[in-house]
Amino acid sequence: MTFTQRDHGGNLDAAIARFGGERDEWIDLSTGINPVPYPLPNVSAGAWTALPDQGAMNRLIDAARRFWSVPDAAAVLAVPGASAAIAHIPLLAPAGRVSIPAPTYNEHAASFESAGWHSAKDGAPHDASVHVHPNNPDGRLWQTSDLTGHLRVIDESFCDILPEASLIQEAARPGTLVLKSFGKFWGLAGVRLGFVIGDPELIRRLETMLGPWAVAGPALEIGVNALENTPWATHTRARLATDAARLDKVMTDKGAALIGGTSLFRLYDVGDAADWQTRLAKHHIWTRVFPYNPRWLRLGLPDTAGWHRLHQALA
Repeated sequence: MTFTQRDHGGNLDAAIARFGGERDEWIDLSTGINPVPYPLPNVSAGAWTALPDQGAMNRLIDAARRFWSVPDAAAVLAVPGASAAIAHIPLLAPAGRVSIPAPTYNEHAASFESAGWHSAKDGAPHDASVHVHPNNPDGRLWQTSDLTGHLRVIDESFCDILPEASLIQEAARPGTLVLKSFGKFWGLAGVRLGFVIGDPELIRRLETMLGPWAVAGPALEIGVNALENTPWATHTRARLATDAARLDKVMTDKGAALIGGTSLFRLYDVGDAADWQTRLAKHHIWTRVFPYNPRWLRLGLPDTAGWHRLHQALA
C-alpha cells in the first residue's frame, strides 16, 4: 500500500536548517494557530503533581457541552490533541473505503490508509467520510447533505471562528464524530487538548483505546477556564476577522490572488509558491506550500510585532 505523506505546517526546524537563524528570530506563519493566545490562568499545584481526577474531567466536559451547545444524545471525550483522535478513529470500524474530499490536509487520509482503508474516488460507494469544516486550506464549508457513509467524521478544528456554521447538531446521529481543536482558536497548541463529540458507543471505544489519564491535569484546568470565558472568544473572533482582512490587503497589494481560507489562515495564488516561500524565508518568515499545487501559498496571521517584518519582507 502507498501511504499518504504527512506534510504539514509548523516544521520550523527544517526552515532554520535551510535558512539559518535562531528559533526566536523566526515568525512562523505556516500554521493556523491564533498568534495572540488565550492568557494562561493560574494552574493549581495539584494539577502538576497528581494524576488527573474525574472531577476535573467532568468540569471540562460540562464546559465543552455548554460552549459548543452539544446535543444531549451526543457524548463528549477530551483527548490529548485532535491528532490523537485522528490517529485512532479509523480503527473504530472495519476497514473499507473512505471518502475524503480534496484538497484538504492529509492527516486523515494517512491515518485511514495506515489502518487498512482505501480511498474512494469522487462519487464512488464508501463506508466512511471525512469533511474538514471549514476546510484546510481553502476554507470551504460543508452541508449536512454532504455527510455520507456509516462512519462520518466532521473535523471542526477551525470552526470556532464561525460558531454559527458548526454542524454540531449532527453529533447526535449514530456513526457521527465531530472533532474540536483547542490549540487553533485559543492559540495554545502546546497544551495538547482536543475533543471528540458524537456517537456514545464510538466515543466509549475511542476512550478505551486512549487509556486512562489521556489528558494532563494542567490541560483540564486551562481548558475549563478558556471554554467558560465567552467574552474572550467573542472579542477574539472580531480581532481575527480584522487581521485576516488586513493580511488579504497586504498580500493582494503585492500581486497575490485570494483563494479563500479562514480568519486563522489565508490561501493565495501567487504563481510560484516556492519562490514566495523562499523570499519570505530569507527574512525568517516561514509559510506553507503544498505538494499538490505549486501556485498556492498559505499564511497564518502575524502577531502584533510581526506585521512590520512582513511588510519589510514583501517590499
